Amino acid sequence: MTTINLNGKSTRVDADPDTPLLWVLRDTMQLTGTKYGCGIALCGACVVHLDGQPVRACTTPLSAAAGKKVTTIEGVHAGRVGKAVQAAWQKLDVVQCGYCQSGQIMSAVALLAQNRKPTDADIDAALAGNICRCATYVRIRAAIHEAAGALS
Repeated sequence: MTTINLNGKSTRVDADPDTPLLWVLRDTMQLTGTKYGCGIALCGACVVHLDGQPVRACTTPLSAAAGKKVTTIEGVHAGRVGKAVQAAWQKLDVVQCGYCQSGQIMSAVALLAQNRKPTDADIDAALAGNICRCATYVRIRAAIHEAAGALS
């Protein structure tokens, strides 16, 4: 058994410690907002926060999350930054197909938690590993600026 703090709640997980966190979240915990994209940490669809830092859940073993705070797209709305980012996403109608958006939002929240006034270059750097096949990058960047404005 591994204990993690999952979206603010202490949770015991009965899974092999080598199991990727993505599969623990999706299959064991039934939290399907975190998506499987590539399985090799290149696309960013599986981004979650581990102690506030964005990580790729597809290559992060459960053992790396033991005793730590894991925040998924289902729990990010509990914080002020997460609410602002999600509101901006809706206001600017960022989503097209939507598959990558949970990872995009998680990366955006991590950026704005550290930098409330990001430049376009800051945004591009923070989200460089998040691929959007629908190419909504302009709307994603605009939404991050919108959220930053709402937080200031």
